[in-house]
Amino acid sequence: MQYNKTSTTIQQQIDQLKSRGLVVMDEAAAFNLLENISYYRLAGYWWSMQSDKVNHIFKPNSHFENVVAIYNFDREFRILLYDVIERIEIGFRTRLIFHLSNEISPWWFEDSANFINSIEHSETLTAIDRELNHTKEVFIKEHRKKYSTDNRRPPAWKTIEVASLGNISKFYSNLLPKFSSKDAIAAELGTVNHRYLPSWIQTITQIRNICAHHGRLWNRNLPGRPKLLPKPPKAWLIDVPKVEEFHKIYVHLCCMKYLLNVISPGNHFTYKLNSLLIKYPNIDPKALGLKDNWQNEALWQA
Repeated sequence: MQYNKTSTTIQQQIDQLKSRGLVVMDEAAAFNLLENISYYRLAGYWWSMQSDKVNHIFKPNSHFENVVAIYNFDREFRILLYDVIERIEIGFRTRLIFHLSNEISPWWFEDSANFINSIEHSETLTAIDRELNHTKEVFIKEHRKKYSTDNRRPPAWKTIEVASLGNISKFYSNLLPKFSSKDAIAAELGTVNHRYLPSWIQTITQIRNICAHHGRLWNRNLPGRPKLLPKPPKAWLIDVPKVEEFHKIYVHLCCMKYLLNVISPGNHFTYKLNSLLIKYPNIDPKALGLKDNWQNEALWQA
């Protein structure tokens, strides 16, 4: 079967939505919005409003303005999480550089003997090389100019500083457990040992990439499954999400808040998240997987 639909004008898009039962109170505002935000970017936000997802018929009393409110919430939600993830990423990166450079060497990341899977290590190094070649950081350019006869990559405190969160998380996950730094980093972040932290960082990386590419987080099924500690040493949850609830973002928010409480004590994540939900009262917290009493948990009060 070949796709044979033709492109449509913005007015045709509005007319089609209306014919399917979506109420558009202000067509001029809708026109302006669709000039700047594409039809299919918005489609993920009205999907749950449709009673017939084959013929795309909307439930009674579905409003375009509500779609816009959900979209705006999601945009501000991504901005909030990007700020949180930035602090987690920098805290994790700093510990990786410090501990491993002191325990092994400043070039610990280059030696495949330090890693479990040599093929994966080689692939990560290739990705690191691309980042080194594309970076505009002055300290990398100056290093290569000054030490032009040194065939090694710049030391960890330079190379790892320009590596992506995805690549440094791969280094950490693939690192041999014989190195005490692997547990030390996890312990400093409150996750006890290296068996738990990798899955947390991997799922946070996935969410970071969604935020970076302006993807939808609201009402989205997330692929990551963080491995939760049975008895976390820091403030945690009484009402812990069940495994079947892990596709919602709430459990990931809890992991972020846990790490953030270590890296940035006295942070305002709880206040900002709650304020965002108050600002957009039409947002159903259950679409994010939030529990009814989430603000009262020790984790979110820390």
